[in-house]
Amino acid sequence: MRSLRVAGILSVIAQDRGERTTLPARLCAECLSVLPVSGAGVALMTAAGPSGVVLAATDARARKLEELQFALGEGPCVEASNSGRPVLEPDLAVQGPARWPLFGAAVLAAGVRAVFAFPLRVGAIRVGVLDLYRDTPGLLATLEVADAQAFAEAATVVVLHLQEHDGRAGTDSALGGPIDSQAVVHQATGMISVQLDVSLVEALLRLRAHAYAAGRTVSAVATDVVNRRTSFDDSESGTTTQQESR
Repeated sequence: MRSLRVAGILSVIAQDRGERTTLPARLCAECLSVLPVSGAGVALMTAAGPSGVVLAATDARARKLEELQFALGEGPCVEASNSGRPVLEPDLAVQGPARWPLFGAAVLAAGVRAVFAFPLRVGAIRVGVLDLYRDTPGLLATLEVADAQAFAEAATVVVLHLQEHDGRAGTDSALGGPIDSQAVVHQATGMISVQLDVSLVEALLRLRAHAYAAGRTVSAVATDVVNRRTSFDDSESGTTTQQESR
């Protein structure tokens, strides 16, 4: 998951410029500086849909549109999270009202003409969505879509990092390296890597994502893995408990 481009994005947003901004806010701002879009937002998602939590938005309009999707239960972020695939709508005036009857009308009234939503997922676990808005219609170029997907991967790392560190974004240690300092997390990561036949980086992301979805700490889940109470697999839930396996 951690490509050189994703690592580069994380390095940029982790830099302390003396700004009183969160990591998600810096990521959204970086989207605007790199991609041909007018607004960006990161919202958390659950298996049931939008959680109602908007981690960051570049302006009041972007935040309002993120919150509106939660209120209406429809929109590109809901569709992207449910499908696990990007939703690219280059001309909302043509397709928006038919695709999303309530949200489509609201987004057009706000002056947005194109929207691109990228799911934040680790395996089957839904973490959130990165939404990109544009005032003019038109497709993103192939390389721009690839860059947006890299931003979505970076946003996934950021969300899991914040969850693990109780929402405190003042340090960037978890963004700089793949392995946490706690011995139990080291050990669990290695075990998950073997169980899933994935890299240590991917294994740690799976561990963090499971902790996020379960509302538990990473160390608590890691302890269960080390004590063989939980194992990771490719099932829909992503894990099997000792009780379930009997």
